[in-house]
Amino acid sequence: MRSNNRPPPETLQNHIAVAVMGANRHGLVETITKAIKDCGCSIGDSRMTVLGDRFTLMMLLSGTWDAIAKIETQLGRLEQQLQVKTIAQRTEPRRRQGDLMPYAIEVVAVDHVGIVHEITQFFSQRDIGVEDMYSGSYAAAHTATPMFSLHMTISVPTNVSIAGLRGEFMDFCDHLNLDAIMEPVK
Repeated sequence: MRSNNRPPPETLQNHIAVAVMGANRHGLVETITKAIKDCGCSIGDSRMTVLGDRFTLMMLLSGTWDAIAKIETQLGRLEQQLQVKTIAQRTEPRRRQGDLMPYAIEVVAVDHVGIVHEITQFFSQRDIGVEDMYSGSYAAAHTATPMFSLHMTISVPTNVSIAGLRGEFMDFCDHLNLDAIMEPVK
C-alpha cells in the first residue's frame, strides 16, 4: 500500500531532449512523430525548421521510463531509415523561477557579421538569460538590401529597472544602427 499519495513508479514522467537533423524531404515530421507516438511518448516543447537544405527538429519528450527507453532505441533505427543524425539526452522538466520577468526583443537591421553575438553579449554582461531565439535573413523589398531580423525572449530579474535596461538597450541599438523593440511578453 502506498502511503504518500504519489503515483506508482511506472506512471512517473521521464523526459528526454532530442535533436534531429538531415536532408530536408517530404514526410520526415510524420515518420518521426509516428515513431514517438508508437513508443508511448508525448511531445512537449518542440521546434522545427528548415535551415538551408537541412531539416532540423528539437523536442522535449515525456513518458514512462519504458517509453523513454523505447524511443532511445528507436532513434538509432530512425537514423538509418531516414538518413538523419540524432542527439538525445535525458533531462528533467524545467523549473521556472518566480523572480524573472519575460521580455520580447525584436531587432531588424541591415545584415552584417556579429549582430547575434553583439546582442547576446549585451544581455549576458547584465546577467540576463536568453530563453528563446530565432533569426532570419531576407532581401529588402525594392532595394534587395540584405536584411536581418531577430526575435528573442529574455528573462529579466525583477530587481532590474526595466526603464533603465530598455534605455541602455535602445542606446546600444542606436549605436549599432539596429531597429529594436523591447516589450513584456503577454
